[in-house]
Amino acid sequence: MNEYAVTFDLVDADKDGLISAGELLRLMEVLGQPVTSEAAEAAVRRLDLDGDGRISLEEFSHYLSSTR
Repeated sequence: MNEYAVTFDLVDADKDGLISAGELLRLMEVLGQPVTSEAAEAAVRRLDLDGDGRISLEEFSHYLSSTR
C-alpha cells in the first residue's frame, strides 16, 4: 500500500479516488487554516500533473515524496 494512501483517503471526502479543490478547501477549514477558493484551486493546479483538475493518489504521492 502507498505510504500516503491513508492521508489521501482522509482528504478524499467523497471517496471517488480524487481530491478536488472543494475537498482541499474543507480540509484546510477543518485544520484551522482556511484558504480561499482561488488558493485551493491554485494548489490543485500545482499538483495536478495530468490536467484533469483533480489530484490523484499518484499525484499526491509524487508531491509529498518530492518535499521530503
